[in-house]
Amino acid sequence: MAELLCRVESIEALTPLVCAVTLQLDEVIEFEPGQYAQAVMGEQDKRPFSIANAPIADKKIELHIGSHPQNTYANEVLEKMRTGEITLSLPHGNAAYQNPEHRPIILVAGGTGYSYARSILQSFVNADAFPHPVTLYWGAKNLSDLYEYEQLQALAKQYEAFTFVPVVEEPPENWQGKTGWVHKAVLQDHDDLSAYQVYVAGRFEMSKVIRDEFPAVGLAGEHLFGDAFAFI
Repeated sequence: MAELLCRVESIEALTPLVCAVTLQLDEVIEFEPGQYAQAVMGEQDKRPFSIANAPIADKKIELHIGSHPQNTYANEVLEKMRTGEITLSLPHGNAAYQNPEHRPIILVAGGTGYSYARSILQSFVNADAFPHPVTLYWGAKNLSDLYEYEQLQALAKQYEAFTFVPVVEEPPENWQGKTGWVHKAVLQDHDDLSAYQVYVAGRFEMSKVIRDEFPAVGLAGEHLFGDAFAFI
């Protein structure tokens, strides 16, 4: 892994509370889809954010950062990025995409945890092939929080092997999709996960529930991936 001073190319508001940050590196850094970078705020202060793009040779890293006013942890990083540069340590994480058995996979994303799933999805798009069925369950409070909803709907139409399942806690009027908690939506659709791989990113509380509940429907521990599990 390396620590690199990166130039901030752009900061774009995806929603009122989420920003996409594009960073320009001076060299190509090899990483696996689903790994994360750490924003170096100090020698003992390195803050992790999932890499939102797939590995490509353009020397750029994209991060999706929640910017809720009460989230000082992330907002301090954004403020530093607005100065025009920041040091990143990367790559990190042991929950990168890996599927030698070509099992169908389920990506479970809560909020900006979508950036982790996005990196994996983009690796398939860049290869113009989904080698096995992939289902993304993306959960958020409101439909507007699913900031790539339309792009994912289009992706599901383009690739037969990809399914997008949006889940909202407070649905709009006439909503026909899933409601409530995203992990519950997975269990509504699957009473046997023994044949699957599951990749998880979001709040630690969600990851813990998935780790506790999904084995009851057959998911083996070696087929459950998420960096949160190293901390909970």
